[in-house]
Amino acid sequence: MFSEPIVAVMLIFALLAFGEFLSVISKARIPMLFVVLFGYLILLWTGIFPQNIIEQANLAAFAALIPAPLIVHMGTLIPFKQIKEQYKAVLIALSGIVVASILILLIAVPIIGYTSSIAGTGPLTGGIIAFVVTSEKLQELGLVSLITIPALILGLQNFIGMPLSAYFLRKYGFKLQKQIEEGNFKATAASIESGSSDAVEETNKRKSLLPEKYQTQVILLFQIFLGGAVAVGLGSLTGVNYSLWALVIGIGGTYFGFYQGNMLERANSFGISMSLVIILVMTSMNSITISMFADYLPHVLLIMTVGVIGILIGGFVMTKLFKWDPLKGMPIALTALYGFPGDYILCEEVSRSVGKNKKEQRIIFDEILTPMLVGGFTTVTTASILIASILVSTLG
Repeated sequence: MFSEPIVAVMLIFALLAFGEFLSVISKARIPMLFVVLFGYLILLWTGIFPQNIIEQANLAAFAALIPAPLIVHMGTLIPFKQIKEQYKAVLIALSGIVVASILILLIAVPIIGYTSSIAGTGPLTGGIIAFVVTSEKLQELGLVSLITIPALILGLQNFIGMPLSAYFLRKYGFKLQKQIEEGNFKATAASIESGSSDAVEETNKRKSLLPEKYQTQVILLFQIFLGGAVAVGLGSLTGVNYSLWALVIGIGGTYFGFYQGNMLERANSFGISMSLVIILVMTSMNSITISMFADYLPHVLLIMTVGVIGILIGGFVMTKLFKWDPLKGMPIALTALYGFPGDYILCEEVSRSVGKNKKEQRIIFDEILTPMLVGGFTTVTTASILIASILVSTLG
């Protein structure tokens, strides 16, 4: 049965769809990645899926091409205007992952070793692309068993980040509600200027060197793959990881108008691209055994504990320096553990559950959404790739 590529593809996407379904009905409390990654391992360990199912589906080769273009796309996501307006949110988010990385190096390295600590730091302070960058380097060095660490972290971090963020945001929401009822509420400049949906849609309204009539899906895809190819070429020439070049190309290309904001979404290709990246992650997990899972679980728990404490400390200190309410600043730092769309979903849920009427819900939503989105884009989209790329380069 698995020898038919279409059947293998269908079964793989059935697993992805099941994970998405559980995420939707649980309002993201059950992370899609957790279901997919651990479901895939269980299906492999029980023999339901053969070890070569992704090869049988003829997806492995194309999935391996996706990370560079996807990182270029990520560089097109954050408008410079928003970064300038929300520089405090950016610095709060950055301080969290920087302190987390430092604490992991100081505390975890003496206990579990340098390589194991580095293997977990990138994915903890970011997400799926940081995992890809890390796992590629581990495979290159022949340290395949260590991929267990970032894989476990990738699957588990949402379970910590989202509940913690929800706790802080709800308390902050109740504070806002009290201010609204007492007539003391004053909206921040960001929520007045950016509004709610505008914070996302701003990415689609930038200058472009390419006339709109030529911005077809195929041409947009060509631009993205061109950037990815250049990034890989520069990586080979310079020895600097291609992910850093891809990020620079995406950000620089958007600034100068070669790229529009949110390129893959505009090309109607983001969904399939993310699916292929997840499949690439699944491929890297083929050699993980039950014994590896058990052996590395203590490493994962140590890295996650130290890392989350570091994110909270860094976020709290920077929040205090900016004289922000910690209940607002801490969730921004914690976006490193889940990013978009988790940050958007949390803002929706908190405003809906705290606000007593539509007006209160909208005020709370507008107040918390923009800094949360900018924080998530800063950590998962940009900073985590930088951190993962720099740290894994020290493993050579």
